[in-house]
Amino acid sequence: MTRETASGFDLTGLVVLVIGAAHGIGRAVAETCAAQGATLVLADIEDPSGPARILENRYQTSVVTRACNIAERSSVEELADDLARSGLEPNSVALTAGVTRYNDWISGNPETWEQDADLIFDVNVRGPINVARAFLPGMQSVGWGRLVLIGSIAGRMGGVTSQPHYVASKGGVHAMTRLLAATYARSGVLVNAVAPGPTRTQMTDGRSIDVTAYPLGRLLEPEDIAWPITFLLSAACSGMVGAVLDVNGGLTFS
Repeated sequence: MTRETASGFDLTGLVVLVIGAAHGIGRAVAETCAAQGATLVLADIEDPSGPARILENRYQTSVVTRACNIAERSSVEELADDLARSGLEPNSVALTAGVTRYNDWISGNPETWEQDADLIFDVNVRGPINVARAFLPGMQSVGWGRLVLIGSIAGRMGGVTSQPHYVASKGGVHAMTRLLAATYARSGVLVNAVAPGPTRTQMTDGRSIDVTAYPLGRLLEPEDIAWPITFLLSAACSGMVGAVLDVNGGLTFS
């Protein structure tokens, strides 16, 4: 894939890898990318074959699935090598996998909190580093690529119900986005991010979130986040370098 062959918001001809595709925002991104004609590779910590079969039936296309633990460098490298051997080196990668925990950092069990912090930093910070290391050089070698990371409103202003470990991890994603963008932009590889507000996913299940003060007046749906991500995976975002798009229903502006 080159700048000349990629066109607009149409993903036809692009191999798009969605990591974290089994649920929530990642699953919605898989759907929007399928709707835009992408050749899809879906990955999650467990093989997301269920969502893949639904997309295959709905869009009459073939979807490749893989298991991958982004917190482990070897697992991500194995995924990259496997896709290269299969002729499915991705042109665009959406890294939507992420975790959070809500144990209070002051009143909660400190050992439990530290375990939670280790998990959050392994997945939310080490994970993007592992993915960038495994896939950006290949994109650089062909002169075209897209990487989209998922930040958070928590990385902007502390979030709504977030704890410090999650806030710090997402602030790290925002900073990492800008570093990678500055490093790879001249080669035609564009790195950007989306910073969602509270979204109806497993992360918010069971949480008491008062939306009456939100300008939009509701929780966001995964599809609200998926379409901006899909745009950033396409040729249409050709002038965007290091952007962190706020998709939060008006909770904060930047």
